[in-house]
Amino acid sequence: MPQVLKNAWRDGATLPPALRGDVMPSTDVEAVAKLLSLCPAHSPTPLTDAPQIAERAGVARVLVKDESSRMGLGSFKALGAACAIAMDAQESGRQPWETALKDVCYVTASAGNHGLSVAAGAALFGARAVVYLADTVPEAFAARLRARGAQVVRAGAVYEESMQAAENAAGENGWILLSDSSWPGYTRLPGHVMQGYLQMAAEAVAAMDAAPTHIVLQAGVGGMAAAVAAYARLVWQDAPTIIVVEPDAAPALIESIRSGTLADTTGPVSAMGRLDCKTPSMIALHGLARDADYFVTISEEEAASGVEVLAACGLMTTPSGGAGLAALLAGLPGCGTTSTVLTILSEGPEDV
Repeated sequence: MPQVLKNAWRDGATLPPALRGDVMPSTDVEAVAKLLSLCPAHSPTPLTDAPQIAERAGVARVLVKDESSRMGLGSFKALGAACAIAMDAQESGRQPWETALKDVCYVTASAGNHGLSVAAGAALFGARAVVYLADTVPEAFAARLRARGAQVVRAGAVYEESMQAAENAAGENGWILLSDSSWPGYTRLPGHVMQGYLQMAAEAVAAMDAAPTHIVLQAGVGGMAAAVAAYARLVWQDAPTIIVVEPDAAPALIESIRSGTLADTTGPVSAMGRLDCKTPSMIALHGLARDADYFVTISEEEAASGVEVLAACGLMTTPSGGAGLAALLAGLPGCGTTSTVLTILSEGPEDV
């Protein structure tokens, strides 16, 4: 059943130990912009007015940051792992760039898009990429990974099991684990992945004349939501109400905030596959406990209906990519006729 939770920790309550830490989401977008300036595939993605969506949602204005064309990979994830790998190449001091990481193998687990970014980033710098996929990940994504030069390994029924398999393989083979999630003792690379996502937030801010009243961010492990929320607070302070959206089947963040612990959750498989993560990223959880105002979940039916409405309005995406907009259409706390809502269409349709 869909849930709405006001974040009590935003009201100044002392964060419990599990929701605070020394490692928080970075807001250093300048380092990311410098690296991306060297990438010929990089260009800003559009921020689009969506008046039909605004009318249906009963709000004044909806702005959609459309990530479906990002660097030819079809998702905001293109900014993450590729940026982390580029930072490794830069730190290596080796030239030329094309072979800077020729002796390195990155391994990860993915629901699709993160793996594409790992594969693309590894190829740019001469590294290998091995991507573990759960059985629920569509074969079309596996084919796209192979086309990018990655080795694909199937392991586990769900994302968490494929992640454990990737972690085991890293230890056994001397590979570098490059996850978009984080946990105690593993923060450097996922922190760099999240830092890459700041580019998306910075582009949105640069394209807007004033702060929106609301920012709606879908979340799996929470990396993208936490990065955007941290940057929004840096630039706009408390002006926007920030709302985080998860599948009802994978309420990892909302349950963590509710309980004051980093929660492992259970649930059925969600059609919002890229958001179907049962355990949150530690760094993301710490950031969102500080920065987000509300956590909500949406049903499978609401996600499916949202995709249909978006398609009718010319916005082609998946249940994962349109989850934030679907939540807005279903109704969100505080959104009304005077609201300006910033949302992210985080990926294009699966058949593109």
